[in-house]
Amino acid sequence: MKRKLRMGMIGGGNNAFIGAIHRLAANMDGLIELSCGAFSSNPDTAKASGQSLLLPDNRVYTSYEDMIMNERSLSETERMDFVSIVTPNHAHIGPALMALDNGFHVVIEKPMTFTLDEAKQLQQKVKETGLTLALTHTYAGYPMVKQAREMVKSGALGKVRKIYVEYPQGWLSQLSEKEGNAQAAWRTDPKRSGKSGCMGDIGTHAAHLAEYVSGLTITQLCADLNIVVEGRALDDDGAVLLRFNNGATGVLMASQVAAGEENALKLRIYGEKGGIEWHQMEPNTLLVKWLDQPTQVYRAGQSYLSSFAKFNTRTPGGHPEGYIEAFANIYKAFALTLDAKISGNVPTAEMLDFPGVDEGVRGMAFIENVVASSQSSQKWTSFNI
Repeated sequence: MKRKLRMGMIGGGNNAFIGAIHRLAANMDGLIELSCGAFSSNPDTAKASGQSLLLPDNRVYTSYEDMIMNERSLSETERMDFVSIVTPNHAHIGPALMALDNGFHVVIEKPMTFTLDEAKQLQQKVKETGLTLALTHTYAGYPMVKQAREMVKSGALGKVRKIYVEYPQGWLSQLSEKEGNAQAAWRTDPKRSGKSGCMGDIGTHAAHLAEYVSGLTITQLCADLNIVVEGRALDDDGAVLLRFNNGATGVLMASQVAAGEENALKLRIYGEKGGIEWHQMEPNTLLVKWLDQPTQVYRAGQSYLSSFAKFNTRTPGGHPEGYIEAFANIYKAFALTLDAKISGNVPTAEMLDFPGVDEGVRGMAFIENVVASSQSSQKWTSFNI
């Protein structure tokens, strides 16, 4: 790269959890710099956030509309290259469409939009503009997730037969949204989060991980969603039976009322010859279990790993890399892809290996279909997009 890519941020002001994560991740590999931002709909918060990030006053905006239009008017050597949208779900589609219409690439939080119809609209806009959109399904960025995907893809495990993915958290075990917890307040609010709480927030991660690593797509499902904590407006727990396009079956569990759990995402995939097992809270390890051999322990940072795992590893074996690094891997691949396109080069397969708008559409379809299935008396429903 001849220069750093310039990033503008929408949302993510002072005390916003995910905005700080995005900035750390974008900065990790020295490929991106934060150049401007519309950090809050509150003008005072927006300005204070820009000041705390040491941005010049004229690059701190009080609305995303002002930011996009002003940045467009700047010279090519000054204006931002892309926007990172880290607002609550209901505030994704407006800035994403406007950014693309004005020539800016997009990084966006998941779920990608508020509704499936919005997701399809955004998908069409990406196709029309030819610009690039990255979706931050963080867990796809871990090196050992990449290794698992390559092993399944190579046929090492044989035909996939069974997929189990579970995502238990405990942070919503009480009615935290009524106790001043801002994160809980918007994530459990149908007007800001959408028609699903737990399944929209973390179930989409689990579904994406199952499809990403297996290379399969969900074709049918049977869902049961629950509101466990009295007084809550959206689901905080659920389970889904899955059928995939090769005939494999699976089970997805997501819960935010599993008291005592932190972020215990776990994936198991079984084929004819063996299986893989990966835990997000022990991310440097991949267990590979064989039908007729002892279990193997694959570790990040080793020479025997695939090029995709190595591309997403920064440190030697034994030096743990975690959530921020996985997040940064999405930004790195996105940045290198943009730079290659800007330079007239062809991005490598490793660069292009990040979630995009198509995965965003499938995520919104997952939410819509799970909610519909849970409300239906029918045992199995088709996965419709």
